[in-house]
Amino acid sequence: MNNSFNEGRIEVICGPMFAGKTEEIIRRVRRLNYAKKKVLVFKPKIDNRFAEDLIVSHNNSKTEAIEIDNALEILLYIKKDVDAVVVDEAQFFDAAIVDVAQHLADRGIRVIIGGLDNNFKGEPFGPMPQLLAIAEEVTKLTAICVISGKPATRTQRLIDGKPASYNDPIVLIGASESYEPRARSYHEVLNKPVKVKK
Repeated sequence: MNNSFNEGRIEVICGPMFAGKTEEIIRRVRRLNYAKKKVLVFKPKIDNRFAEDLIVSHNNSKTEAIEIDNALEILLYIKKDVDAVVVDEAQFFDAAIVDVAQHLADRGIRVIIGGLDNNFKGEPFGPMPQLLAIAEEVTKLTAICVISGKPATRTQRLIDGKPASYNDPIVLIGASESYEPRARSYHEVLNKPVKVKK
């Protein structure tokens, strides 16, 4: 293995849609490539917006990626010469992504993970809370709210131009036709229950 034990680490890049998460992942992959490091990039099969064998940012930057159905498949690709593992759209993976990330980092591999920290309801998304908790480094990005121009931390889902309902399915693959970045005060979810009782 190329890696000394203490080089393993987990880095998480999170934020709402249109914040530049994939752009930042691609930037880190390019730096690793310049440093002549062996990098493997993975993406979930469910995210088929742009291309099967690429991760593509909204600015059209791209890098090659391996499509997988579940997190444990990552381990099938790990050889002794791997220096870094990159996972995009981690919110779509099963809970095993947390153990896979820990295992790789413990083996001395740099793990870079990108994903939405909140779903369209404004609630923690999939395994992202656990990944944020175990990471050595967290980069939380913001977008620009389309209504106020303020920093956007939320992803607004729109159905026929209107806010989605709290009861709608969590996963709906889409881009600017279905989603837009919003600041907290402009984020709307129809039928959202009030969870704090007075």
